Amino acid sequence: MKKLQLLKPTFVSVTYGAGGSTRDRTRNIVKKIHEETSLTVMAHLTCIGHTKKELLDILEDYKNIGIQNILALRGDIPAGQEDFIFPKDGCKYANELVSLIRENFGDWFSIGVAAYPEGHPESPNLERDIYYFKKKVEAGADFAITQMFFDNKYFYDYLDLCQKEGINIPIIPGIMPITNFKQIRKFALMCGATIPEYLVKKLEKYQDIPEEVEKIGIEYAVEQCEDLLKHNVKGLHFYTLNKSKATLQIYNKIKHLIK
Repeated sequence: MKKLQLLKPTFVSVTYGAGGSTRDRTRNIVKKIHEETSLTVMAHLTCIGHTKKELLDILEDYKNIGIQNILALRGDIPAGQEDFIFPKDGCKYANELVSLIRENFGDWFSIGVAAYPEGHPESPNLERDIYYFKKKVEAGADFAITQMFFDNKYFYDYLDLCQKEGINIPIIPGIMPITNFKQIRKFALMCGATIPEYLVKKLEKYQDIPEEVEKIGIEYAVEQCEDLLKHNVKGLHFYTLNKSKATLQIYNKIKHLIK
């Protein structure tokens, strides 16, 4: 955290476990960052598994601490609970959570939401996914951060489709540096992100040599970021996975392009 603070990011975010499983830890880390660093912090909040009262209590607590940024998410259904039942007095979708925040807190919170350049894994197609994304925007979302992607074409095509639907909030690309091939492959399968075949072959060749995988992953992320910056994206959001090394290396190689 202290190493990344030197880059002066616009904000840092703290994730939230499935079904609220990390509720207290998320809150405590958010509070610690807010009070002990100069960083602006954004708290992830998933509505799955919570009643509206619980969500409002969490949000009221964040307001009292002084937190003004929320990433409003539905959240993943907890592992092994395929027959999961949503609370009767809860929010079933992220757009309902965005509406709940706006109705009860007005403009106190800046609200971010998730966007999926290759479509949400549960969505039948990209057009349907963008329909639901637009509902989040209409409910009051200020900006969006995308799921990780490894082919910029998906992101550019997604922006074009959003523009055609009249979606004009900033959409920030989410960058996941590949430092552990097996781990990223698993993540990619879970969220439906495509890793280009030529990159897979390159990484497979060195998958048992961690330092080579990291080197290839960082080089690829640098190229990806350079291309995005040349296309005047609204920013870059790095999924650091609680580590600073890869993000620091990428930043140092692209900082000459950052305005």
